[in-house]
Amino acid sequence: MRYAGITERLADLGGEKWAIHNAGRARMEAGEEIIELTIGEPDIPTDPELIRVCHESMLRGRTHYSNGRGESGLLDAIVDKYKPMHPGVTTDHVLAFPGTQTALYAVITALVEEGEGVLIGDPYYATYEGVVRAPGAVVEAVPLRIENGFIMQPDDLRAAVTEKSRVLVLNSPHNPTGALLDRETIAELGKIACEHDLWIVSDEVYEDLIFVDEEFASPLEIEELRERTIIVSSISKTYAATGFRSGWAVGPVEFCTKLLPISETILFGNQPFIADMTEAALRGTFDTAERMCRSYSARVDLIMRALEKSPNLKAGKVSGGMFIMIDVADTGLDGEQFAWGLLEEQGVAIMPGTSFGENAKTLVRVALTVPDDILSEAMKRINAFAASRAAAGAPA
Repeated sequence: MRYAGITERLADLGGEKWAIHNAGRARMEAGEEIIELTIGEPDIPTDPELIRVCHESMLRGRTHYSNGRGESGLLDAIVDKYKPMHPGVTTDHVLAFPGTQTALYAVITALVEEGEGVLIGDPYYATYEGVVRAPGAVVEAVPLRIENGFIMQPDDLRAAVTEKSRVLVLNSPHNPTGALLDRETIAELGKIACEHDLWIVSDEVYEDLIFVDEEFASPLEIEELRERTIIVSSISKTYAATGFRSGWAVGPVEFCTKLLPISETILFGNQPFIADMTEAALRGTFDTAERMCRSYSARVDLIMRALEKSPNLKAGKVSGGMFIMIDVADTGLDGEQFAWGLLEEQGVAIMPGTSFGENAKTLVRVALTVPDDILSEAMKRINAFAASRAAAGAPA
């Protein structure tokens, strides 16, 4: 039987990137005690008030088809969220989606065709590559270097641009590195985007998870960039509501008009009862993100203190998000070898850097989303494994 080309383009992007996570889960289900530090699942519950709103909405009969663009109350709430960045924003600039991932898929599908290029900082979130490959486009990697705090450098972006480049993807705070772009850097990167007529797609799902004394910045704040900028985001991280799948895209009116038929072809809006809950989240006052920031900041400090005892491991600056990247090169192992060995010998599951791009081969990603005592134990095991490999002259 014949299959469409997309099945081949995405064939190596499914379970392979998550092989260690899946192996750890399988061992946990078999009864082993595995410390799982692989995914960004908030370790605090969704606020009960949002659960109540969702439940009551269902009881009121809000379980039928949605508007293709999104429920009117939710669209108004999204507009109010972005007005401080973009005073001219209206509901014509907004589309609702079931999560950031779906929004990103639809947005990239609307912007590139086969053979065209999407510039992405490497390392990058694991699913970005599939989103780019699906329409036949290619990832044009821009190296994010640990010595620069994993911040995209304008010179590196210039060097990566080709005649086929059509889109620049930004992600701040960044997954997997925790790097935070400041307004000046965004403006410099935006200037390059203008020079080469590139769209800017900004994934801002971690915008409220910043735990340094720095402010979040967005290309939407810069007037010269607004007509080429599309924001994708959701309630997943800020409100610890990953399973509700509720997100949005904010962009120029013409773009959103062209995106709407694509959105309606795929999914036709999002569920009204979840839209009501999302509206309540955006309009309400919740301390979920603040609590996570306190926890994650303390856990970064915990990890940094632990790494002081391990001369073979080092980490870059972490300003936000849910993860930290650790360089394991001095152990004599690459990230893949280190992660598999750590799971086998110490029962700790982390993500190898190769899941996040070619520039992360000597890195591993550690999630900050477990209680402090568990993370402390994990770091003891990570340090012990690193020391054993270095002493043995790795690899084993």
